[in-house]
Amino acid sequence: MRRTTSATVRVGVRTRSLSKRRLRYVRQLGATDIFVDHADTEEEPDEFNDRDGSETIAVGPDQIPSVSELTAARDRIEDADLSFTGIQSLPYSMYGDIMFGRDGADEALDQITTLIRNLGRAGVPVLGYQWNPRSVVPMRTSPVETRGGAEATAFDYDELDDPDELAPGLDRAYTEEEFWENYQHFLETVLPVAEEASVDLALHPVDPPVLESLGGIPRLFRNVENFEKGMDLVPSDNHGLKLCLGCFSQMGEDVTEVIRRFGERDEIVFIHFRDVVGTVPKFHEAFVDTGNFDTAEAVRALDDIGFDGPVIPDHVPKMEGDDDWRHRARGFTVGYLRGVIETVRSEPVRTHVSETE
Repeated sequence: MRRTTSATVRVGVRTRSLSKRRLRYVRQLGATDIFVDHADTEEEPDEFNDRDGSETIAVGPDQIPSVSELTAARDRIEDADLSFTGIQSLPYSMYGDIMFGRDGADEALDQITTLIRNLGRAGVPVLGYQWNPRSVVPMRTSPVETRGGAEATAFDYDELDDPDELAPGLDRAYTEEEFWENYQHFLETVLPVAEEASVDLALHPVDPPVLESLGGIPRLFRNVENFEKGMDLVPSDNHGLKLCLGCFSQMGEDVTEVIRRFGERDEIVFIHFRDVVGTVPKFHEAFVDTGNFDTAEAVRALDDIGFDGPVIPDHVPKMEGDDDWRHRARGFTVGYLRGVIETVRSEPVRTHVSETE
């Protein structure tokens, strides 16, 4: 599905804003792919909101962009010599009822399948999603200072007042078995539509991972084994991973081995390329040239498996003079990744992982 004999690892960005100024800046950085963030910043209670984003696409309950709206956005992006590769993620308000098996799940499934069909008709090939109610349970705790005083988000389990206290709006704790059942129903409904529409669905880990439950909510996609289970639950060539290297780094996994493991399964749709210092239960975000894993080795692993797709900066520290989108830190990250990719590309040819290995 995503493996080729002549790998082309390229760099994209996630952005809410589709203003001409933003798109020009992205192209000037040398990035090629655009993943559009949904418009509701209140659903993303973190430090990466792009609150000033303009001329964006609304994606949410009762806000499913039409084919014409998606096509107009694609044309706008292509006019800037960029590619509209996908929707970065579904907001929790679109999938929460499905995840919990609540009233409203059928309506939510109808809206998601409509979105998938519209993406396919507009020629937008990827829909990212997660199974993690970020607006309900904490994702990060107090920020920390990193290199040169840049501000980085962090997580420290000991800072949580009561991790087992039920999250707002819940009247009981849910079981993992319930969540797997609801997730399977989601896949059985949406994947046939994705196959028909030629749209790839890309699953992101829970963040922070490792923890089995938080606020009475099971955290299914917290480790490698559960990702394999999720991919095997309803097999489809149109289902894979939004492989967040930072999350697997937070797990304490060998990131290059994770890349090879899911690359061999041909299940990597696109990459969130970021890193952290430390692991769960305590870590903080880092610049892409620091952290737990070696950036060049990760890119070599992508090249070795023949990955043909985009890597995008995800969380970046806040640098001096940054705007809400963190344009300076994001620009640094794009440039650094492009340099590493070009360096790896110029190295002597290595044998790619074969289909039978």
